[in-house]
This record gives sequence, structure tokens and C-alpha cells, in this order.
Amino acid sequence: MLRPPRRLLFQRTARSLCENVEGGVTQHKLCPWWVGYLITSPFRKLWQNPALILEPHIRAGMTVLEPGPGMGFFTLEIAKLVRSSGRVVAVDVQPQMIEGLKRRARKAGLLDRIDARVVSPASMQLEDLNATADFVFAFAVVHEMPSAASFFSEVARAMRSGGDLLLAEPSGHVSEAEFGEQIKAAAHSG
Repeated sequence: MLRPPRRLLFQRTARSLCENVEGGVTQHKLCPWWVGYLITSPFRKLWQNPALILEPHIRAGMTVLEPGPGMGFFTLEIAKLVRSSGRVVAVDVQPQMIEGLKRRARKAGLLDRIDARVVSPASMQLEDLNATADFVFAFAVVHEMPSAASFFSEVARAMRSGGDLLLAEPSGHVSEAEFGEQIKAAAHSG
């Protein structure tokens, strides 16, 4: 049975706060957990307004997967947009990021819509989401994964038919060639 195609949305973003490194477990260095406090600053909204970025893609009742949410700069806006009938599954390898996200979500009264999980670097552990995610928001995260191909394979299994993926990477952190390879990996995964 043929599945309807998924839409891939691509975007390059401003410079990252984390440095490029060679080798290691990830393609690039993970942002230290304490950077989460800096990247949730209200000043960031001046150049990356979550509502403006997300509103065209998210509706009430959706299930949204957000890998690498940090402390929830975009997650809280996603939770507002899916409303009480939807849910956000936010997965991160850093427990401090997830704890910060939960604290912020609790304070905003949105924690009941957010399933925040600490996962291993080797897998996002999304078996329970098989073909249910309506939208995947991969913002400045794929370059931190051990393998873009494995990442997109997991994402493809989690997405429902006709679901959308928004891939954005920081232009000063990920080269045009690397971004092109990520796009190919995403398309190859379906």
C-alpha cells in the first residue's frame, strides 16, 4: 500500500551558540545543558519568534514530536498551539534540559500537554509513537545526532502518513554540504 508523501520543510537559521567539533559520538558537539538558560531568553524572540515559525504548521489536536527541545523555547508555543486536545512529545539526551523544560511548562500551566522524555544518544525510543506524529519539529538538532540517517529513519516511523517535518539547522554551524546531506537523508527515509 502506498503512503501519501510526507512534506519536508527546510530552513537555515542563524549561528549556533555551540562550537563545531570533529569526531566524537555526535556529528557536532552537544550544547552544554547550561546553554539552555541562554537560549530560552525572551530576547531570542526578536530573531526567532516561536509563534511566527510554528503557527503555519501546527493546529489544535495534533501530536507533535520535538527532538532536542532543550529547555523548551519552542516547546511551550507548540503546547499552546496543539491546545488541550493535542500533545507534544519532547525528547532530549540531557536530563537537565528536560528538567528545565518541565519546570517552565509547569509554570506556564502546559505540562499536561507535554510528554518530556530523557532518551539515550543511540535512539529516541519512539516505539509508542509508531505512525502517530502529525508534525516533527527538528530545529538545530540533527547535527547533534550520531547519524542523520538513523535519526530520520526513527522520525519516519513515528510520523503518520501525510505528516510534516520541519528541518532547520544553524547556518554558521552546519555547512551547506552537511545540510544538503541531511535533506537527502530525510528524503531517503520517506
